[in-house]
Amino acid sequence: MVTMANDAEFDLRGFEFAADTAVDAHVDESGELELRLAWLEERVARAVNYQLANDPAVDQPLRGLYLSREQATGLIDDGAPYCFDAGYTPVILSPQLQAFADRAGLDEVDVDILVAALAPDLDPRFEKLFGYLHDDLTKRRATIGLVLRLCGRSLTSAADRARLSGSSPLVHQGLVVVEESERPYLTRSLKVPDHVTDALLGSDACERRLVPYLVEPVRIEGPAVDTVTQSLEGDVVLIHLTEGIGGGACHAAATALDDRRVPCLIIDVATAPAEELDIIVTSLLRDHALAGRAIILRPAEDLAKRAPRAFDTLVRGRAPVILVGSAPWHPLWTTIVPRSAEIEDIPHAEQAKIWRQALTGTAVEEQAVETVTLSFRLTPEQISRAARSAALSDARSDDGSVRPLDFHDLSAGARSQSASGLDHLARRVIPSVTWPDLILPVEPTQLLRELALRVRWRDQVLKQWELGRGWRGRGIAALFAGPSGTGKTTAAEVIAAEIGFDIHIVELSSVVDKYIGETEKKLEIIFTQAEQTNTVLLFDEADAIFGKRSEVKDARDRYANVEVSYLLQRMERFAGLAILTTNLGANLDDAFTRRLDMVIDFPRPDEEGRLALWRHELRPTVPVDDTVDLSFCARAFELTGGNIRNIVVTAAYLAAEAGRSMGMGDIIGAVQREYRKMGRLCLISEFGKYAHLLD
Repeated sequence: MVTMANDAEFDLRGFEFAADTAVDAHVDESGELELRLAWLEERVARAVNYQLANDPAVDQPLRGLYLSREQATGLIDDGAPYCFDAGYTPVILSPQLQAFADRAGLDEVDVDILVAALAPDLDPRFEKLFGYLHDDLTKRRATIGLVLRLCGRSLTSAADRARLSGSSPLVHQGLVVVEESERPYLTRSLKVPDHVTDALLGSDACERRLVPYLVEPVRIEGPAVDTVTQSLEGDVVLIHLTEGIGGGACHAAATALDDRRVPCLIIDVATAPAEELDIIVTSLLRDHALAGRAIILRPAEDLAKRAPRAFDTLVRGRAPVILVGSAPWHPLWTTIVPRSAEIEDIPHAEQAKIWRQALTGTAVEEQAVETVTLSFRLTPEQISRAARSAALSDARSDDGSVRPLDFHDLSAGARSQSASGLDHLARRVIPSVTWPDLILPVEPTQLLRELALRVRWRDQVLKQWELGRGWRGRGIAALFAGPSGTGKTTAAEVIAAEIGFDIHIVELSSVVDKYIGETEKKLEIIFTQAEQTNTVLLFDEADAIFGKRSEVKDARDRYANVEVSYLLQRMERFAGLAILTTNLGANLDDAFTRRLDMVIDFPRPDEEGRLALWRHELRPTVPVDDTVDLSFCARAFELTGGNIRNIVVTAAYLAAEAGRSMGMGDIIGAVQREYRKMGRLCLISEFGKYAHLLD
């Protein structure tokens, strides 16, 4: 069970606390159900005695399985075998049962109908008695006709029959299930779900089918709670809250309700199958009727889109409902008008507090908490799970001793909570390189470090300092331009590793579609999912889809321009980190330049840079003999970092095949192969004193 308060009852007209109502998590007290069962037993006894006195075939061996001519005639002549309109006096409801009846919208007769339907589950004697009264021992549950008669209701009254119709409080909230719909109305069996029985007997646990979608509430503080508290004022039963990415509207609502001593359930239906949504809503309404818990549900737009009938049922029910979503309220969802409010993102200080609370008892570096808070945008429950995941990691120093958790431990836990729907449209890469692996001149390196700082401090600069006012999004977009092999993709990995993110490289083959409009749909999915995931979105060879718009000469030009225009608009309101790489920056549409936060040029490395690249690739784990002349290689061969890596790998294979350390001959042979692959001529003068090693 998830509840933050269980010691108060609240007015069903809204979220107001009723101070004069004692709280009980269940409705049964001092044998309340036993008292009503005794009353029912008396009614059943009268019915049995009546039937014994007026049924001429009472001693017939096949009674209940065979209808004689005399019995048929008797039914025609006598009409109903018994009726108890006269003398029906309902038992006075106890305060606890009255509270349940008020929440569910039941009167005394409805409660008696519920008890009659419940009787065989509490006392097995009623199975046989009901079978006798039905004249069919196989029918051991009460039927609609039987309970109406036992409760002194008319079988031909539309109002009385409506007590067990689909829109009645008993059936609508799932307190009673009408079975055997193919049978005539009055002979349909009534069943009380086991959870209702358990709740009436004292259990306050929520239904098992709700457990997979429950969200554990996390108590938070800040402006978000104040906003929800203001929304709860007055006579209101439906509230809609709009939150941003990584928002905590659900937890702000739960905290505000807890301050009012109102219990609640938080339900996330994003992962629920569409066919389950109707059942989930019925279970929530039933839970409120039985336990008095308010309902907090997200995402509202998802429920409204996938199950509009369930959505309408929920908002029209008697339960107080707080809907949370990322989209504003849409008037076409339902005719009910909610009280709407926009919830601010949880401040970094509050997020850090949640991290520390979740890491209580675990040694952790203080700076690590601050850094992970600045980098990741997570909901409170995601922070709690990420902290537990990080605490389970085997954090050990080089000497094997246990060490405090650092930023990389916390970021790994945070990444584990960033479920992504990008994997079918983008390739996920876990960064494996860091700053020492990036060999670049001073200027682009400084710009890359600045880009990492922008990610961490964007909320403070753009939101708290209000420099983002007037912008459509708080995302960051950067362009890495330069020749192939100069380190653009590696730089993107380094940035991701610095801020603790994964990378999703957009695969153009899975995005570009020959059908008009399909490419834009796939790109929209990519951008939307990237905004909801702590990841770096990398468009490699971006000029393929971010190319310049051209003069419209035919329909193909027109739709190609529409695609680029869509990208311009979507990039402007993108809320994540997007990196575009290209070998030909001049091919990108000029309108993208204004929408880019940074443009970083990756030049071809000079001799000093090439020497550093050679040394980096020939790491200490690679066996190299004394013949290798890296200074000559850096001076003679004007190559990029990508080419140098290819050469080193090829030379390593040649050396491994020969069963020896890598020598200068292996490197020269690898350079020759790389030149041929690049389409360059192998000039003898370029190889100098090592020309004799050429093939």
